[in-house]
Amino acid sequence: MTGDCAPRTLADLDEDGLLAQTLPRFATSDDVLVGPGDDAALLQVRTGAVIATTDTMVLGRDWLDEWSTGSDVGHKIVVQNVADIAAMGGRCTGLLVTLIADPATPLQWVLDFNAGVDEAATAAKTVVLGGDLSSAPPGVRAVSVTALGELDGVSPVLRSGAQVGDVIAVCGTLGHAAAGLLLLQRDSGDAPEAGPVASDLVLAQRRPRAPYKQGPVAARAGATSMLDVSDGLVRDAGRIARASGVRLDLDVDALAPDIEMLAPAVGPDAARECVLAGGEEHALLATFPPEGVPAGWRTIGSVLPGDGVTLGKVPQTGGGWDHFGARFR
Repeated sequence: MTGDCAPRTLADLDEDGLLAQTLPRFATSDDVLVGPGDDAALLQVRTGAVIATTDTMVLGRDWLDEWSTGSDVGHKIVVQNVADIAAMGGRCTGLLVTLIADPATPLQWVLDFNAGVDEAATAAKTVVLGGDLSSAPPGVRAVSVTALGELDGVSPVLRSGAQVGDVIAVCGTLGHAAAGLLLLQRDSGDAPEAGPVASDLVLAQRRPRAPYKQGPVAARAGATSMLDVSDGLVRDAGRIARASGVRLDLDVDALAPDIEMLAPAVGPDAARECVLAGGEEHALLATFPPEGVPAGWRTIGSVLPGDGVTLGKVPQTGGGWDHFGARFR
């Protein structure tokens, strides 16, 4: 397609032209001393410690254009980074955004991506500090975000602090994003007959939500360990168990409502797998002293002597996403 009606691509602009359409849409904050446009950003650090994390998404590996818009991708890459800040008990103070794209990428996709980043950053009460652009070979598109945060007077909550006698608690949903992915794979999530529950599950896959504010709440309440459920409940619980030298025993009855909620949409067996192994949920998983679970959290198990993860005392292995092994292990 040629002529004036052809959609613009990145090849139609130089880097400065693309930045001119990108940077003005992002807000700033009082913590930003120097924002986008210089060699680097300058951020006010009030507590003397900075939390830093980064995540990357690759077209064909982490999303498909058939299932997700540019705005969806921008939203998701922000959520998964800010959730990591929250999982240490922190508050996100800024984001660095990188785009690597084939020059034939439609300009509108990038503008939609920027809109998704902006919307998600605003929801997380954080700002874009800058980032980087790079061209890529044909068909290649990838995005990444580096998130920075502060602790605001609390100690960082690590994976390594769980103690025997603690309880396991979660804030947020379990298995919704995985169920949404399954519905997309079955080509049934967007069908009118799928119903509102299925539509909500697909939305959870495309645009996950994370309880950011509850990270600092958990830290102040005395959480002994914490992470976000990005790679599956069993897999991520196993990371706490391994780092802390304990066993995390999940309660079958406590997880039954999560499975029952998903079963009508995906079936009982798949619902169980989604809850135990589904990633990209970004709920917060933490351990607390028995009397220390704050409002908004629900207890789903206990910390026992030993190692690994059990479900009703039955050992669980694998589960969740692995980038370089099988897709789900």
